Amino acid sequence: MSAAGFLEKLLDGAEVVWKPLGDIAQYSTTRIGSDQLNQSNYVGVDNLLQNRAGRVNSNYVPTSGNLTEFKEGDVLIGNIRPYLRKIWHADRRGGTNGDVLVVHPTDSVLNSRYLFQVLTDENFFEYNIQHSKGAKMPRGSKTHILQYLVPIPCPDDPQKSLAIQGEIVRILDSFTELTTELTTELTQRKKQYNYYREQLLSFDEDEVEWKALGDVAHFQNAKPHEKLVSPDGDVALLTAGFISSEGKSARFVKAADVLTPALKDDVAMVMSDLPNGRALAKTFFVEENDRYAANQRVCLLRVREPTIFFPKFLHYVVNRNKQLLRYDSGYDQTHLKKDWILEVKVPVPPIAEQVHIVAILNKFDTLTTSISEGLPREIELREKQYAYYRDQLLSFPKPDAEVA
Repeated sequence: MSAAGFLEKLLDGAEVVWKPLGDIAQYSTTRIGSDQLNQSNYVGVDNLLQNRAGRVNSNYVPTSGNLTEFKEGDVLIGNIRPYLRKIWHADRRGGTNGDVLVVHPTDSVLNSRYLFQVLTDENFFEYNIQHSKGAKMPRGSKTHILQYLVPIPCPDDPQKSLAIQGEIVRILDSFTELTTELTTELTQRKKQYNYYREQLLSFDEDEVEWKALGDVAHFQNAKPHEKLVSPDGDVALLTAGFISSEGKSARFVKAADVLTPALKDDVAMVMSDLPNGRALAKTFFVEENDRYAANQRVCLLRVREPTIFFPKFLHYVVNRNKQLLRYDSGYDQTHLKKDWILEVKVPVPPIAEQVHIVAILNKFDTLTTSISEGLPREIELREKQYAYYRDQLLSFPKPDAEVA
């Protein structure tokens, strides 16, 4: 049975009444002292995450200020751009600042987790953004938010209403729990990957031959392609964003406009990034010709002699190499110089050992970063499945007129 059909069966002809949020909930106005807060129960707008597992942790706790108390079951909504889309269902008592609205359910015929699911809907986010006010840092309109219409099935029969809401919550939470489990496993796998990568690529000075990167690979600086980006392009640009997101953030150019083609077995590396950024010195391995073009602030490293230095081994050795990360100033954008890159010392074990190490790391890499297979793919599919069922299970008959 489809989700839409399941909802119809669940309602079984029951009336659905759309109520303004202000009729079933109110803003928390209770104050809480900073002396009652710690890193586990203070929620600032910067760490208010749409994390359905309910894990919110702050690395900052205010020592004073006018703080709002929230309780278990309250819904916390980001109230300043760019956080208007962020929301959390509180699983503890705590406090927050003025950039976060605390919505406290007041109607006995309302499952607070159900309210949270309703408010994670894209319609609410668009509504909130539409009615936000302010020029530089718009804030959500507290008045309009309380006017947002929330569907309540058969409110005249509290027992049945809560049963329907509870079943919807159970189904949606089953998807989020699976996603949480997969995300936890992914985190552990990444730790395991980083451990083995460190072990496999650590060699003593006298254990293997060491060479300067410039002795084993050619260097090519990339040209700018920003003005050549096209919606009809079929060649992906290797930018800092593309490389740091494992290929999820992509822009394209037409093949005829490519200025710096990336060839099979090239290693593309980010040369410029913000302080303490995750992209600096991060690499991307090119698997085939005619598919990628390197953009400015990205260089291409091409192995001189593949029978001596395995190209994919170079990718793993250079990726986020500590010899390059030491140039990160920590306070300004870092631009790696060509000479710094070519001076990096790289180990050159026997080619058979390089191939063996690559085979091991490839398995971890696929499991932890692949967007076409592995855990990231599974997580993406579960999130899409959750979004589909949420949309279907919350698609109640619309009221004749909605509050604008």
